[in-house]
Amino acid sequence: MKQVKGTETFPSSFKMDQNTVIQQIEAMINRLLEDMPDVFLVSLKIKPTNNFKIFLDADGGLTIERCVKINRTLYRQIEENSWYPDGNFSLEVSSAGVDEPLKMLRQYKKNVGRKVDVLLNDEARYQGRLTEAVEQSITIEYTEGKNKKAVTITKKIPLEEIKQTTVIITF
Repeated sequence: MKQVKGTETFPSSFKMDQNTVIQQIEAMINRLLEDMPDVFLVSLKIKPTNNFKIFLDADGGLTIERCVKINRTLYRQIEENSWYPDGNFSLEVSSAGVDEPLKMLRQYKKNVGRKVDVLLNDEARYQGRLTEAVEQSITIEYTEGKNKKAVTITKKIPLEEIKQTTVIITF
């Protein structure tokens, strides 16, 4: 059959746009999480090798069992949708991890009372106890000076000024 200029044959292995895939996967995850209101999506990444990396968190901590359950259900749904007919994808569902930077207000709220390291957009750094997390800002308390000259400072930091916040693990 002669091909007419301006027409192309439809590829046999149709691939969805990556943004569309991300939106579809997010929608699937959000439906799954309706039954687990304390669990929430932190981030979703897709590598060029069709490797999905899904990071979740939970208000009371996220167990491996819950990650496995979500992984299996999501994997089955992706297969049922035939987005990758040859099974050419992989799926990793895990906790965001305590060493990962906080990305969402809900994570800040979860960590109120813990010691954090806050790096601002202007490269200023503060380490202190996270005492409050509200819609537009966080508040930390830290000590300046030593012994009798030590002063506790309360600093309110707008979220828009924060480059990165990590929880400091103490044993």
